[in-house]
Amino acid sequence: MNIQTDTSENALLTATRANICDLFRRMSRSNEPEHFEKAGLTRWYSVVPHPWFNGLIADELPTQESEAALEESLQYFKDKKVETFTFWVAPNLKPADWESTLKKHGFGFSQDTPGMALDLNDLNTSAPKVDGLEIRIVDDVESMKEWAKVFTPGYGLPSAWQPMIVEAWGNLGFDLPMRNYIGYLNGKPVSTSCLFLGGGAAGIYSVSTLPEARGKGIGAAVTLKPLLDAREMGYRIGTLQSSDMGFNIYKKLGFRHLCQIENFYLANNQ
Repeated sequence: MNIQTDTSENALLTATRANICDLFRRMSRSNEPEHFEKAGLTRWYSVVPHPWFNGLIADELPTQESEAALEESLQYFKDKKVETFTFWVAPNLKPADWESTLKKHGFGFSQDTPGMALDLNDLNTSAPKVDGLEIRIVDDVESMKEWAKVFTPGYGLPSAWQPMIVEAWGNLGFDLPMRNYIGYLNGKPVSTSCLFLGGGAAGIYSVSTLPEARGKGIGAAVTLKPLLDAREMGYRIGTLQSSDMGFNIYKKLGFRHLCQIENFYLANNQ
């Protein structure tokens, strides 16, 4: 795997976008019957009715061909009854490159989510250990079901989404570059996280803790574990997209708030 060893601020900033774009590309390729690449656009689809689980990435500037591919995808998502999906641009582009084309088709723009990154050599590992906490790797469908059973309420998602999460996230595989973790407190699954290696960096996703287990340092622990694993593999950069709840936890681990994650979205497929 390509590992980014430049840890300058510009490299960290690029990695926050490159990692998530590579994750979406993997989501596209893991669902082979629905995989779509045309005119510099990559599309991914899943059964999960969440904007980040369905969308498009642009790797090139807009052209007549790519706009035709966009229109084809608008119809595709409409046929699939996807209410809201996202549109991202690769790190070599700027959102402004696609803004006028997308606005013409009714897309809105979002930059609500903080993008954070750090040099893994600066990772703060001094957080106190949580008594009774064991962190295990998800390695089969049954443990993926257990992961989804924690992730869904931990993230505030409807319980009906659990089988959809198992299908969509499980399709990404149980081997690197994707690895999911479950935190068990005194034998009970209470927390989740995910490591994705892409864009030369180690991306952290899906950090969640059940409400009754919060405030004990478990979220920090399940974030730290995959970062340490990535550092042992030689990775130098860690990235994530932060929730409001996790922001200060990530700062204590050494993450820096470098940007707001930018994407376009089409609501209700209008």
